[in-house]
Amino acid sequence: MAEKSFKYVIVGGGVSAGYAAREFAKQGVNPGELAIISKEAVRAARLPGFHVCVGSGGERQLPEWYAEKGISLILSTEIVKADLASKTLVSAAGESFKYQTLVIATGSTVLKLSDFGVQGADSKNIFYLREIDDADQLVEALKAKKNGKAVIVGGGYIGLELSAVLRLNNIEVNMVYPEPWCMPRLFTEGIAAFYEGYYQNKGVNIIKGTVAVGFDTHPNGEVKEVKLKDGRVLEADIVVVGVGARPLTTLFKGQVEEEKGGIKTDAFFKTSVPDVYAVGDVATFPLKMYNEIRRVEHVDHSRKSAEQAVKVCDSSLMLSRVDMKVLYRHPANNMLIHYWSTMIALMSRDINWIFEAHYTCRLGCSNTENYLHSTCLLIVYILAIFASEQGKSVDEYDYLPYFYSRAFDLSWQFYGDNVGETVLFGDADPNSATHKFGQYWIKDGKIVGAFLESGSPEENKAIAKVAKVQPPATLDQLAQEGISFASKI
Repeated sequence: MAEKSFKYVIVGGGVSAGYAAREFAKQGVNPGELAIISKEAVRAARLPGFHVCVGSGGERQLPEWYAEKGISLILSTEIVKADLASKTLVSAAGESFKYQTLVIATGSTVLKLSDFGVQGADSKNIFYLREIDDADQLVEALKAKKNGKAVIVGGGYIGLELSAVLRLNNIEVNMVYPEPWCMPRLFTEGIAAFYEGYYQNKGVNIIKGTVAVGFDTHPNGEVKEVKLKDGRVLEADIVVVGVGARPLTTLFKGQVEEEKGGIKTDAFFKTSVPDVYAVGDVATFPLKMYNEIRRVEHVDHSRKSAEQAVKVCDSSLMLSRVDMKVLYRHPANNMLIHYWSTMIALMSRDINWIFEAHYTCRLGCSNTENYLHSTCLLIVYILAIFASEQGKSVDEYDYLPYFYSRAFDLSWQFYGDNVGETVLFGDADPNSATHKFGQYWIKDGKIVGAFLESGSPEENKAIAKVAKVQPPATLDQLAQEGISFASKI
C-alpha cells in the first residue's frame, strides 16, 4: 500500500478530535495538511442530534464541513502500531501514515466485567457505553425489550444517567454498586442522599454495598439473571455496565513518559517526545491552580485541552501561510529585509548568532536576489524556532475542573476541587418540588469547590467564579448565605 503523509495527524475520533479539528481550521490549516484517523465508522464526535462543537458556539461539523476545510477523515481505521521515532503510524489493514506533528486523542476504553473474570460477562444484552455502536445496540435492545427489566452495574455517571433514561422508557431498573453512596469520587454523602432519594421516588431500586459476580442466560445466550455477591439474584432483560474506564495509551508505551495512568504532558500538552501532543482523557497535565498534576476524564477538559494543544503545535502554521516570495520579489527592497532581520534579532536570545548567520548567508550567495532569497529562508528558520518555543504566544493551561450532568428534570454543576470541609445549603429534600441546593468545599479557610443543583445560568457562573477566585469564608457564613455568597463575588 502507498504511504500517506500529512503535516498534522490526530489519532482518535471523539470530542477532543472534533475540537482539535475546529481549532486547526480556525488557525487556517491548509487543505490536505490535516488528517483524523479513527477506528469508528462515523465522523469525529457526531451523534444524531448532537454536534460536538455546537454546544460551545461552534459550527455543525458535518462531513461537508471537513471536506470544505480540506481535512481528511480516515474512518474505520484502527492504528495498531505507532513508531514515534520515525513518525509513522500503521493501521490494522497495513496502511502506513507519516506525520510531522501528532495529536494523541485516543480517549479511554471501558473496564469490562470480563476483565475481572466475572462468570457469564460475555452474555448477550450486556452493554457498555463508549462508542457509537454501543449506543446503537442498546437502543435496539430497548425496542426489543419494551417494559422489560434492566440492571445497571455501577453508580457513577453512566449508572445515574442511564437509570434515568431507562425509567423514562418504562424499563424497570435496579442499580447496583459497591460504594456506600453514588458518585463517590465527587459527591459527598449529603449530596448523594438527595439523588438516591430522588431516583428511588422515580422508581429506581438502589442496591448498595455489593457487586455483580455472575450472569445466567437463556438458551439463546441472552442474559436472564444477575447474581450478586450478597446472594441476591436479579431478573434482567438488559444489563448496562459502567464501572470505570482506562486511558488508551498502549500504542505509545515505552515511547513517551507516563504518570498517573496517562501520558505526561506540560501545560501546553507537549509530551516528552518532540512534535507529539496528548489531549483529553489520556493526558496527565499540570493543574496550575492546585500546583499538582492530574488526569481528568470529562468532556469539558477534552474540548479545552485539544484547543490548547493545537494553538501551540500550530504556531508554525502562521509561517506556512506567509508567501516569503513577497520579501524577495524585488531585489532592491533591502529595507524590508533589514526590517525583518532587526525584528528577528530583537526576538532572539542571541543577537550575535543572528548577525553571524546573516553574514554567512551573504557570503554563500552569488548575486543579490539569491542573497535575498537565502535571507528570507533564514528568517523562516529563525521564526520557526521562535514560534516553537512554548509560552511565547499561548498562555499556560489554567484549567478549572468542571463537571455537570442532566437527568430527569435535574441539572447540576460542579467547579473546583472537592477537598476539605464541606457545608450543604438550600433545599436538599428529594421530596421537594423545588430541590434547589448546593455545597461548598473549604480548605485552609478558602472556598476551593462549589456544587449547585437546579441553578440559573447566572448562579452557575457565580459558583464557577467563586471556585476560581477562592475567597476566604467560614462554614457558618456559607451555611447562612448559601448561593447568595457566590453571587456577591
